[in-house]
Amino acid sequence: MSSRPAPFPTAFEAFVELFNQEAFWESHEVLEGPWRETGSDFYHGLILYASAFVHVQRGNPHGIGAQLVKAERFLQEFRPAYLGIDVGLLLSHARVCRKVVRENPDAPRDRWQELIRFPKIRLRAEHRLGDEPELTR
Repeated sequence: MSSRPAPFPTAFEAFVELFNQEAFWESHEVLEGPWRETGSDFYHGLILYASAFVHVQRGNPHGIGAQLVKAERFLQEFRPAYLGIDVGLLLSHARVCRKVVRENPDAPRDRWQELIRFPKIRLRAEHRLGDEPELTR
């Protein structure tokens, strides 16, 4: 008898959907409540990751770099994958983005969306452990 995996939390799925629509502020907001309720470091890292792209949209290189450093700190422990997400890929993208920030210190505000590629988050079965605490909270 095979058991079906627990569904992803609704707010987490909404976060991924909004993030992939480049609605980074909204994605950050939808996960804020569940993060505060659960204390999930993974959710915290995703919130920080999304907020870095809010700073890209606003043309704020300092904010981009600062939020990515914080996001990396929280997401490191979840490598290589967690809750359906290839965390290694997110961290790789964060490093590339920080390099772009370092190499373009004087880029005008309206250029950041050209300089930094917005990522997409894919939920994949092979990146799901099945015992993540976020699935039961």
